[in-house]
Amino acid sequence: MIGYIAQADGAPCPTLVLDAAELRGALPSGAHLPGTDLPGAGAEAELRAALTGVREWLVATGRADVLKIAVVAPSPHPLFDLDYRFVQCLPDRLDAFDFQGSCGHSILASLVVAHARRWLPPPAPGDRVRLRILNNGDQIVCEVDESRRQGGSFTMYFVQPPGRSTSRVLMTGRPVDRLTTPSGGYEASLVSLGNPYVFVDAKELGIGSQRELFEAGDEVFDELLRIRRSASALLGLPDTSVFPKVAMVGAYGPGLLSARAISVPRWHPTLALTGITCLAAAVTAAGTVPARLYEETGGRPPQVGIATPGGGASATARVEDSPRGPVLPWVSVSRKQARIRSGPLAIAPPGGGDDAATTTRRLNGALH
Repeated sequence: MIGYIAQADGAPCPTLVLDAAELRGALPSGAHLPGTDLPGAGAEAELRAALTGVREWLVATGRADVLKIAVVAPSPHPLFDLDYRFVQCLPDRLDAFDFQGSCGHSILASLVVAHARRWLPPPAPGDRVRLRILNNGDQIVCEVDESRRQGGSFTMYFVQPPGRSTSRVLMTGRPVDRLTTPSGGYEASLVSLGNPYVFVDAKELGIGSQRELFEAGDEVFDELLRIRRSASALLGLPDTSVFPKVAMVGAYGPGLLSARAISVPRWHPTLALTGITCLAAAVTAAGTVPARLYEETGGRPPQVGIATPGGGASATARVEDSPRGPVLPWVSVSRKQARIRSGPLAIAPPGGGDDAATTTRRLNGALH
């Protein structure tokens, strides 16, 4: 297989981008890949075995920090340009993966690789790429803001089904749920757009300033993990999954929310792109923790400013009136940059994968 390693600014780690057709060919039975149309346990076991070999190669070549894999190919669907599938590598074992969610930073990494592999025409400002997210059925449109050699800047639009109410982002149908841990109870908003998130008011964790939020240590980190597990139990999700994600939110400045989130396996250096979009969507749903906090700052949608430990971000949550109430056509995040860090790389997993001659031919083909 041929792979590229790419990274979007603000991502907690790089992404390994693989060709879906090449990965499918590495499966013993040619089984299709887990996504919205989940295969049987045998097919997923084959995929897990193939990806374990890929991770063994990453470790053997000094790339153990790569914990995100994107499986991408030109889409056969007439309404989309690319099909994208995200795999989160779990740090505890080389054969441990989560196939359930998505990753905005890895989508951007996949875009720059798709251009490098000529799956897409040469990018120019204003061009749009339509992606079908196979993990969860999301539809994303990425507009090119700036094109550079081996990278670029993009605006991402998370497009929602026509007529989707702002309240439809609430996973339980309620703006606030009570989550309990051995330390106490917390009001939290369980929201899904891009990825499922749990948003809690930082004040409930004893945090009274942005500095305290950004410098919170292991004790707060561990309590957030317990809050996340409580949310998983409420939603009936497996405790072994990294989803839903969890983030603290505070209101410390005019028109600005401050956020701190957990990634895998540590604090996120900024906030995931799906976290930014999910937080902006939560602001549009009346009664949620983020909506209440944003109102305290004096902020008003559609623009939602967000401060993170790694810098600021801004999202636009488009809300329109309809006979059935406010609807949410899309949420966007602007001018997000990504670049290729290395590649093309010949991936030869220990004990499997292509033989040396085939790998060399694929590598030469990618170079030329």
